[in-house]
Amino acid sequence: MDFDTLIIGAGAAGMMCAAHAGGRVLLVDHAKAPGEKIRISGGGRCNFTNLYCGPQAFISENPHFAKSALARYSQWDFIDLVDRHGIAWHEKTLGQLFCDNSAKDIIAMLRGLMQSAGVELHLQTEVTEFAKSNEGFTFTLNGTRTLTARNGVIATGGKSIPKMGATGFAYDIARQFGHRVTTTEPALVPFTFPDRRFADISGVSCPARVTANGTSFDEGMLFTHRGMSGPAILQASSYWDAGDAITIHLAPETNLAASLRDKRTSDGKKALTTELSRHLPARLVDHLSTQMDLSGRLGDLSDARIDALTHDLTQWQLTPGGTEGYRTAEVTRGGVATDQISSKTMESQTTPGLYFIGEALDVTGWLGGYNFQWAWSSAVATARHLSEQV
Repeated sequence: MDFDTLIIGAGAAGMMCAAHAGGRVLLVDHAKAPGEKIRISGGGRCNFTNLYCGPQAFISENPHFAKSALARYSQWDFIDLVDRHGIAWHEKTLGQLFCDNSAKDIIAMLRGLMQSAGVELHLQTEVTEFAKSNEGFTFTLNGTRTLTARNGVIATGGKSIPKMGATGFAYDIARQFGHRVTTTEPALVPFTFPDRRFADISGVSCPARVTANGTSFDEGMLFTHRGMSGPAILQASSYWDAGDAITIHLAPETNLAASLRDKRTSDGKKALTTELSRHLPARLVDHLSTQMDLSGRLGDLSDARIDALTHDLTQWQLTPGGTEGYRTAEVTRGGVATDQISSKTMESQTTPGLYFIGEALDVTGWLGGYNFQWAWSSAVATARHLSEQV
């Protein structure tokens, strides 16, 4: 065998696995540089994990699949690794951890670990053939050079952000070896609406509780020329299916009905729109006034009208026309089905020596560092198994 392990894909999962697998490791990627999605993530500071990471934050056909890997290499383990390499970090919000300096610090850490482990890194290199052999796998690089490896690890991610080279390569390999691939969709992605219905309030943001198919997120929401974005929308998109309505609860931290009743008594001459602008952006109130009756003064409001109004504002139902698609999606929902993958090692249960890690699998995390933690955890699960064979 030329190598103990071939790893295809030099992203977060691939680099982490290569750094810890042991033995003779070849890591290949068709990009010009490793860790490109790390580099651009978190506004260039990489939201590398989340303090509250747990299996509840992941979507999969099998909601239990991620438990083992996440438990055996947790956010605390990765934080310890970052600390030992002197990378300063901070919590931004909701447990989201970012580098103080740059995402490039995480890439440099992983490259250093790989260099220390003697990993061969081949960039601008495509695997054009990949097949099972008697004792492992044969593979061809750039259509010319054929080599062998005892193990093959597929870490090429999903379809998200194709301009950075994302393809369905992992799914092709999975199908080649008899694995099922679940339906894949763009996730953590903005919604689009027909007729540019929010163009007049593009740039307006506010807190909201956004619900899709029974799952709710309380975070910021942003109106755009094409539709809606912001953390709450991106989170809800992972649970949304085409044609579904979403429900928006505006001003979720305020009891609007109680506030309106109090102001009706103390300041009855105030216009309803003026009072609502204390709780919502004024431009949003103006927009809503074209969709619902917000006329009149507070003193003229009956209890029934207050109840109806607050229902409309806290149960605002909208049906997106679609999403921005893989072009801007942060991750891919779905992937290689987990029913024939070991949750402890990520190894194929039908093809020994073949592993799938990271976003390639049908495991999709919430926004906020969860998908990076899945990359680290699944990579280490495989690396530990590989290192036992060296």
